[in-house]
Amino acid sequence: MHLLKSTTHCDIKTLSGKIFQRKAARGIILKGENILMVYTARYHDYTLPGGGIDDGEDIKMGLIRELNEETGAKNIKKIKDFGLYEEFRPWYKSDYDIVHMLSYCFTCTIDDELGETQLEDYEIKNGMKPVWISIFDAIAHNENTMAHSDKKGMSIERETFLLKKIAEQVLVKAESERAL
Repeated sequence: MHLLKSTTHCDIKTLSGKIFQRKAARGIILKGENILMVYTARYHDYTLPGGGIDDGEDIKMGLIRELNEETGAKNIKKIKDFGLYEEFRPWYKSDYDIVHMLSYCFTCTIDDELGETQLEDYEIKNGMKPVWISIFDAIAHNENTMAHSDKKGMSIERETFLLKKIAEQVLVKAESERAL
């Protein structure tokens, strides 16, 4: 999978110390200009559905599990590589200094109707819910949150970057289809 971006959080001065590696799979599900996102009230942001890959779990199987849990997505098919977003962020536990986060992003299709979510307790407490939203509205919302909210989490910059990359491809595809 090709690297979309590698970034290091501004609080990290050096990549020395104990580094914990975390792998995640994130799904890109589009219907025209609308995209399936997870809105999180705690951070007032939109994120791609997905999450951590369990030890020994195949990344695409982890993607399917996470999409089902967070959005109720069913019949997840046509899974294709989109790109990898790599980041180094401060780690909040005492056993490591830094987390090396690898977000493997995939496009895919799902059934039109979403089923029940299976959110974890912390996800429920954070006010997570799946929503269909215009990709451009999600970008504008996240940019506003980054500029004006003290609630923002560390993931919003990654998510906004990814949304912009996806939007570029949506626009290019839509423009090429109109040209035909």
